[in-house]
Amino acid sequence: MIRTHPLILPLLAALCVLMVLFSLGVGTYPVSLATQMRITAALLLPAPLAPDPTWTEAEWTAVVILRLPRVLLVTLAGAGLGLAGASLQGMLRNPLVGPDIVGISAGSAFGGMLAILLDFSSTGLLLSAFAGGAGALFLAWSLARLGRGGGVLPVILAGIIVAAFFTALNGLLQYVADPDSKLPAMVYWLIGSFAGSSLEDLRLAAPPLLIAGTGLVLLRWRLNLLSLGDLDAAALGVRVGGLRWLIVALVATLVASQVAVSGIVGWVGLVVPHCARMLVGADHRRLLPASALVGGVFLLAMDNLARTLTVQELPIGVLTAVVGTPVFAFLFWRSQARGWVLD
Repeated sequence: MIRTHPLILPLLAALCVLMVLFSLGVGTYPVSLATQMRITAALLLPAPLAPDPTWTEAEWTAVVILRLPRVLLVTLAGAGLGLAGASLQGMLRNPLVGPDIVGISAGSAFGGMLAILLDFSSTGLLLSAFAGGAGALFLAWSLARLGRGGGVLPVILAGIIVAAFFTALNGLLQYVADPDSKLPAMVYWLIGSFAGSSLEDLRLAAPPLLIAGTGLVLLRWRLNLLSLGDLDAAALGVRVGGLRWLIVALVATLVASQVAVSGIVGWVGLVVPHCARMLVGADHRRLLPASALVGGVFLLAMDNLARTLTVQELPIGVLTAVVGTPVFAFLFWRSQARGWVLD
């Protein structure tokens, strides 16, 4: 059993808060840490306790209007992807599972691209992305049930099949889209980016992200029972089938909400749970909160790099793939060398 220090989760929470504050000052128009701290205090504290407005209008606009909604959205999206990956890996008892592997991301992307093609509203885009992600996961789960052997491998193979199918449909949508008005938006959205994130995007995505994420955290001890296997979990009084579908619905909500506002951001749900597991162990009572915090910190770091590495902002989906691939390769080598344990 991996013994962890009791202060790891509070330290991760403090690191996440510091990363949020740091990210508010990062960009083409830098704002000093002292200034952004005063602006943040003015937002949070009541008027009698708020500091005097010594900042300029440009600094206030950069921190509050342009960056604050984006930073909060990136944090919630990273936390949601971390929770989704950790929950899927625990439910399916396999560390190589993530939203990308089982087809949720490709299905959500199909729903979002269809919404862009048909000029849906922002709410319609979110609902369409959710329907695509849930539909993809339902197809993967139904296809896996056809396998007589049971187990986790059929679910993973079925997810790969469904992901390939929806990837082909995404290509078809790009082919029929208008090359001048629709195609550029679809392609840029598909590779993932938080550029242009607004308060409206935050209002749209935050409620489902918070509700679904809270639901998974509340189920964290039941995930410990699921990780023992279906027979043992059922013997302990868990309704395995209903619990699995509930987790599937919550995971699909998390991924669809993220995809609806930023496109596909891959590898986060696959890599972050491994990093969190190295810090706090495999007990989901600690692993899920740790995955949420590590996911928020990781995606904020990637978004800061996307905004500052070049003059023109890089798609964050490209950065997460470039960074996530070698990290996951190392973690995979490490797990093969030492074995992946559930205790």
